[in-house]
Amino acid sequence: MEKITTQDGLTRQERGMEIARTSRITKNKLGWKVPSQTGSGHYVVSKDHDFCTCPDFEKHGVTCKHIHAVEFVIQRKVDPDGTVTETKAVRVTYSQDWNAYNQAQTQEKRLFQGILHDLCKGLPDKQQTVGRPQTSTADKVFAAALKVYSTVSGRRATCDLKDAANEGLMTHAPHYNSISNYLEDQAFTAILKNLIEKSAQPLKGIESNFALDSSGFSTSTYSRWFDEKYGKERRCLKSKRQWLKAHLMTGVKTNIVTSVEVTPKYVHDSTQLPALVERTSRGFDMNEVSADKAYLSNSNLAVIEKTGATPFIPFKSNTTGSGSTTWEKLYCMFTLHQDEFLIHYHKRSNVETTFFMIKAKFGAFVRSKSMTAQVNEILLKVLCHNICVLVSAIFENNLQVAF
Repeated sequence: MEKITTQDGLTRQERGMEIARTSRITKNKLGWKVPSQTGSGHYVVSKDHDFCTCPDFEKHGVTCKHIHAVEFVIQRKVDPDGTVTETKAVRVTYSQDWNAYNQAQTQEKRLFQGILHDLCKGLPDKQQTVGRPQTSTADKVFAAALKVYSTVSGRRATCDLKDAANEGLMTHAPHYNSISNYLEDQAFTAILKNLIEKSAQPLKGIESNFALDSSGFSTSTYSRWFDEKYGKERRCLKSKRQWLKAHLMTGVKTNIVTSVEVTPKYVHDSTQLPALVERTSRGFDMNEVSADKAYLSNSNLAVIEKTGATPFIPFKSNTTGSGSTTWEKLYCMFTLHQDEFLIHYHKRSNVETTFFMIKAKFGAFVRSKSMTAQVNEILLKVLCHNICVLVSAIFENNLQVAF
C-alpha cells in the first residue's frame, strides 16, 4: 500500500484504519460498500480504478479514507507477469474471558460502592465552630458519585442512596437537592481530580504506555446567536447548546484514566499536555506517550522526555526536522521508519475507546446548570469509569484493590 506522508493523507489513512477495524465492509457487483462514519448511508469504492463516490474524493481527487479502509481489508499482490491476487486480510481479534466478564458485570454495583467508600474515607472536612453540623466530605463525594453512577435523576437515585446508608457506606442519605448543591462547590473539583488519580494507582504495575486526547460533553445550557451590528440577540436564529471539553490521559491496556482536565470548548488541546503528563508521572513509570498532531510542539516533547517517556506524535506536512534533539529523533523515525512509528502511535486509539466507554455508560451530556457543577459532574463520570475499570481488573487480572 502506498505510504502517504502529507497531513491530509495521514489523517485519511488513520480514519480508514478505524473504519476497517470497526465497520462491516462488503463487496458487491459495483465494488466495495463502505459505511459512512456519519451514519448516513454508505459509499462505493472501486479498487480497480481507485475511485470512491464520497464528496471528499469528488472534490479533491485524492485517496480518501474509504479507499484506505478497503486497502486495509484487502491485500493486493502483483506478480511479475502482471497477475493480481487479492486476499482478504485477517482482522485481529482478542479473546474475551467471559467468565471474568460475567462476574465483573453481575457484581459491579456492590464492588463499586465498596471501592468508592474506601476511596472517600479520610477526606478532610471543613472546620466548623458554629451552626448545624455539616455533611462530611466523604458522604458528599460518595452520594454525588453514586448518583452519577446510577445515570438517573437525583430523585430517582434516592433509593440507592438510602440503601447505601443502611449498609453503613454513608452516615445518612442526603436530600436530592443537596447533591446539586455539593456540585456547586469549587473545592469539589480538586478533590475529584485527586480521587481520579488515586483510583488509578492499583494499576501502576500494569500501565506504562499512555495516550491523551480530548472530547466534548454537551450541557443543558444554551447560548443565543448575537448580532454584532445591532448589539442584540437575533430571534430568527436558533440557540446553540453549549459544551465543555474533557482532556484525558489514559493507560492503553486497561483504559484507566490517570489524569484529567475539564476546560471550556475553545481551549486548545496542546496547552493541556504538560499538566496531564506531569500529574500522571507522579504515580506511574511512563514509557510511551501517544497523541495526535494537535499536541506537537518542542515544549510538549520536552515535557514528555523529562518524565523518561518516549513521545509518539506525528508531524504536520509543513514541519521540518530542525528542532530539539527529541524533535529530530522523532522526525527521523517518523520519516524513515514510519511503519514502526505507526505501531506505537496507533496506541492513541485507546483514549478514544476510553471516551466511548465513559459516554456509553454514563452519558455524553451533563444535567447541571452552572459551569462549576458541570465540570464536577464530568469529573464524577471519569471517577465512576475508573472504579468500573478496577472492578473488571479484579476478576480479569486478580487485582487486589486497597486504599
